[in-house]
Amino acid sequence: MTEAFAESAAVFKDVVSHVLKDTFVLLPFLFATYLALETLEAKAGGLLGRALAKTRSSGPVLGSLVGAIPQCGFSAAAASLYAGGAMTAGTLAAVFLSTSDELIPVLLSEKAPIALISKILFFKIAIGMAAGLAVNAVLSFFGRKEPQLRMDEICGHSHCGCRERKGVLKPALVHTAQIWIFIFLVSLAVAFVLHFAGEDGMRNLVLNRPWAGEAIAGLIGFVPNCAVSVTGAQVFLQGGMSAGALMAMSLTGSGVGTLVLFRANRRRWKSSLALLAAVYAFGVVGGRIAGFFL
Repeated sequence: MTEAFAESAAVFKDVVSHVLKDTFVLLPFLFATYLALETLEAKAGGLLGRALAKTRSSGPVLGSLVGAIPQCGFSAAAASLYAGGAMTAGTLAAVFLSTSDELIPVLLSEKAPIALISKILFFKIAIGMAAGLAVNAVLSFFGRKEPQLRMDEICGHSHCGCRERKGVLKPALVHTAQIWIFIFLVSLAVAFVLHFAGEDGMRNLVLNRPWAGEAIAGLIGFVPNCAVSVTGAQVFLQGGMSAGALMAMSLTGSGVGTLVLFRANRRRWKSSLALLAAVYAFGVVGGRIAGFFL
């Protein structure tokens, strides 16, 4: 009884420490994002809308390049910018699809061929660009208006009283704390599930079959935890997952970006679901195509 309790306590401590470590690095990204949004609203006003209109076509290109940097904080920042009206849906889709999370560092540490890693990055960037431009084009075709800054709406949903306070520092800190606590709690729950499912659970899934592997891996990629990409890379290197499935999982895997999206953009949850559906479709099809070249 005592040994079991001690073992459970050790597991709990280990999981909590890992989640704290993984989510703590997000704080600078979240704070910088909300500080920028608050500053833009206070200082820039309507200038932002015109600036966004000028960068609509290039947004997905830049987003896919930035997202490819092995750091899941960019997806969280991008989700906040989109929720605040400072980024188009296409640009966010590009960031989500190109985000490499922990996949590239794990492959490098396992001494995977540089040619393989280069191809993965190339396809993630290319698919992110194509998807982002396609999403913006479809929205434009159906008359979707350019995004407008809407920090007032976010503040109203958060009930933080930001609009009654002067300055931008305190509101940015409030929003950062609220989002981070939400991310930490959800990530903690997911981490415990992954701890007990682990690598064996992923290996038992059908991840080597054409299309079925990509479809399942694409859903797994949405799990908001860096451990998914780490486990996926190890299963792939051990032959338990096809290259197409690995790509699909990596394309849909945006770290905690999805958590931030639904938390900060909860009034527009239907648009968030539609965006993730597009990411999933491009992830599965793109993963299948890329798998032929890896």
